[in-house]
Amino acid sequence: MGQQQLLLIVLGVIVVGIAVVVGINLFNANATSANRDGVISDLNNLSAMGQQFYKKPTSMGGGGNTFTGWTIPTGLDSTANGTYAATVSASTITIVGDGTEIGNDGSSPVQATATVTANSISVAVNN
Repeated sequence: MGQQQLLLIVLGVIVVGIAVVVGINLFNANATSANRDGVISDLNNLSAMGQQFYKKPTSMGGGGNTFTGWTIPTGLDSTANGTYAATVSASTITIVGDGTEIGNDGSSPVQATATVTANSISVAVNN
């Protein structure tokens, strides 16, 4: 009877250990996914601000049909979701967002890039 009880205890410890490992993996995957979604949301928000600048006349503080002069607003270049850097030309803005969680490759952070033109916003997930 003692060996059977010992076997059941060992089996119970193994099952609980596997359940803990699976739970930790699910938590990490969810954290990465949530961070990626947050970075994409921030990129869409910044891209809309860039388009608003493009369409606003220069007399009202806008670009007057050019992106030249647009910068990421102070305080939005770094958020709880990540950090953002923009490369601005007259006809496009490229915004790169680096998240706070480790991405799919297991070594570098979540990263997405938004490309903004006068009429479109496209976001590509890099990691």
